[in-house]
Amino acid sequence: MAAPSTDGADLETLARVADRVRANIERVIEGKPEVVSATLVVLLAEGHLLIEDVPGVGKTMLSKALARSIDCSVRRIQFTPDLLPSDVTGVSVFNQDTRSFEFRPGGVFANIVVGDEINRASPKTQSALLECMEERQVTVDNATYQLDSPFMVIATQNPIEMEGTYALPEAQRDRFMARVSIGYPVEAAELAMLQSHTSHTPLDELEPVTDAAELRKLTSIVGDVYVSEPVQRYAVAISAATRRSPELSLGASPRATLHLVRAAKAYAALSGRDYVLPDDVSGLAERVLAHRLLPSVEASMGGRTTEEVLGRILAGVAVPEGQRS
Repeated sequence: MAAPSTDGADLETLARVADRVRANIERVIEGKPEVVSATLVVLLAEGHLLIEDVPGVGKTMLSKALARSIDCSVRRIQFTPDLLPSDVTGVSVFNQDTRSFEFRPGGVFANIVVGDEINRASPKTQSALLECMEERQVTVDNATYQLDSPFMVIATQNPIEMEGTYALPEAQRDRFMARVSIGYPVEAAELAMLQSHTSHTPLDELEPVTDAAELRKLTSIVGDVYVSEPVQRYAVAISAATRRSPELSLGASPRATLHLVRAAKAYAALSGRDYVLPDDVSGLAERVLAHRLLPSVEASMGGRTTEEVLGRILAGVAVPEGQRS
């Protein structure tokens, strides 16, 4: 199989736009460059992002900063226990004047959907996102409505140990390409935040630095990044190893393998390369796979996390030699 040609100018354009978006976000989220980079990878790979962490560390700020950096339609859905599935997808309403039903779109009808504290809504309401996240469409009353491209869900959630939360269903977690945790800032970043956030909110000053049309071009560039057969086999081997592990009761799905390769292509493009390295795959494995895995009862009782189990699995999978085939 011949490698597709990706124009160097295309990669330069992608890097230039990505740098503008990164700089915009870092005006709001300080001291977390690896989290911002992971967010850009998911955006360019046409995936969905799950931001999980304790309250008050900037989960919503990160999602809103990304949304404001792109000149496109943005909707925010505040997930609460009384939120209904129809609030998310939309509902058909009878119009007395026309004597017919009209469809009123829900919160998912936007290019970027910010789902705040998604695990505070019931699993039934969470499941309203399943179709739109996978198929980019919504079906209501036997009518199907297509969602505009690009389409990205950025959801925040508190750890399941927090009061008033519901665990995300496995099918829901599997539709998020990656999970990131922001974590507490270092002292210098927290001090800088006090100096910049107490007199005004940097989020209000953000201006769009790209738009939906340009974003579609960038995702097309990412799609042309070459993945050799050995690298593809490496990604499959990692997923297969999670399914065989006695420390996991649920391994990575085929969708997870696909998301891993797509994320690796976006990471390679952001690194200025038109081909994927095995290191791109292994470096993204924890962010892309860990939230989908379920530890076995024995692993849980032994205090072993899915990240630790995944680390041992990665160490046991042979890395292909060379960069391309």
